[in-house]
Amino acid sequence: MTDHSVVTGVRRSVETTSEWHAAYSRRLIVTDLLALIWVVFGVQLLWFGFTAEDVRFRGSLADVSFSYSAATVVVIALWMGFLSLFDSRSDSVVGAGSLEYKSVANASIRLFGLLAIVAYLFHIDIARGYVLLAFPLGIVVLIFSRWLWRRWLHVQRLNGRFTSRAVLAGSVASVTHIAKELTRQPEIGYRVAGACISAGRAGQLLADTSVPVLGGLNEITDALDAVGADTVIITSSDDLSPQRVRELGWRLEPKSQNLVVAPSLTGIGGPRIHTRPVAGLPLIHVEAPEYTGRRLWTKRVFDVLASGVLIALLSPVFLCLAVAVKLSSPGGVLFKQSRLGLNGKPFKMLKFRSMVADAESRLDELEAGDRDAGNAILFKMRNDPRVTRLGRFLRRFSLDELPQLFNVFAGSMSLVGPRPSLDREAAQYEDRVRRRFFVKPGITGLWQVSGRSNLSWEDTVRLDLYYVENWSLMGDLMILWRTLKAVAAKDGAF
Repeated sequence: MTDHSVVTGVRRSVETTSEWHAAYSRRLIVTDLLALIWVVFGVQLLWFGFTAEDVRFRGSLADVSFSYSAATVVVIALWMGFLSLFDSRSDSVVGAGSLEYKSVANASIRLFGLLAIVAYLFHIDIARGYVLLAFPLGIVVLIFSRWLWRRWLHVQRLNGRFTSRAVLAGSVASVTHIAKELTRQPEIGYRVAGACISAGRAGQLLADTSVPVLGGLNEITDALDAVGADTVIITSSDDLSPQRVRELGWRLEPKSQNLVVAPSLTGIGGPRIHTRPVAGLPLIHVEAPEYTGRRLWTKRVFDVLASGVLIALLSPVFLCLAVAVKLSSPGGVLFKQSRLGLNGKPFKMLKFRSMVADAESRLDELEAGDRDAGNAILFKMRNDPRVTRLGRFLRRFSLDELPQLFNVFAGSMSLVGPRPSLDREAAQYEDRVRRRFFVKPGITGLWQVSGRSNLSWEDTVRLDLYYVENWSLMGDLMILWRTLKAVAAKDGAF
């Protein structure tokens, strides 16, 4: 390929990346507008019908009135403007993480506050119910719309579309680590096209990866041209001085290529990270995980209220399942098993019995045989002979776990948390794995919504420790939402 054709290919790659960013943003604009029209005009019709009174402005000289339809148009226009002003459609927030949802909520709340102040200062008489209903409903619908688009975008990225081609630069160890993390999560939107490493030579492959080495750290811009990449990710700065990184940024400017610096922080959620520029240094402050205090009490209150409501609503289901279990096979209705909870204290976990009565006594025999699932720590079998016919149905839809709502209500478990540990499993834990006992175990968690029994032990530990150190009430709500999809899916449910 000639130099001219290489440059043309790179320009086309960069243009394609910018084009899909722009196209995706346009789609968000259209759906945001449609959502707001549906919500705000819908609330107007619901609240006033077709004979709404006018909005009155009581000025110092004369009263002025205008229709609610005009007010609705103004609110929608301002709302759309605030969503743009707060970068809710920016390339840096869409597609992954919670910043997009936070930007939508923040823009909406700021607009609500501004309109409230203007209405108070200028004596504008507007129905409170109209405002109090339109804004919360609008936020919910906007976030749901963005969530649907994100699901679509993730599917496209899994198929290799709508992604940024990236070249990693840094030490061998840091490049390998970041390459594995990005490969594990393709929905983030980065496809690793190659790497430039210290004393690297083109033609090699990074160990334990399929990432080609494109050269050394002095050949980063040439490597971008060679593979048509649009992003450089600096994985470590040991061999890249601040001045070299700064000069690299200057060289990327003409082709609108991006520079990303990945700090040596993994397993830490966004809410714990705060960047503060100090004397030209982008210092990253990492807050310690919270295991006590107000947030923990908020989680407990939520657990009690939610589990209490679910127990009351599902009481007929409990009764039907109890009768079905009792009639399906000999043995009790409930299966009680000792598990380890907060701070490693044992408790009795409740489940609807899904196995034969002597299942525990047959465990040693099954462990000695070949298994087609599970891992070195967690015992799992796709076709466990101890599971009853009804038990397979219960496990398929996680109905056997419903009695754990009583564990949550009593306080030994939480709705969301790490998987409850068995004594024999905990005996094999490394010290780092014991951090999972810092919070209560949950009925569901990141393990439940990320593959369940199909996960390796390393992935199970990684997800549990990530939750332990980064949990939040909003994160719990997202996991509960994802649990509905995981329960409906068959994969990993056995």
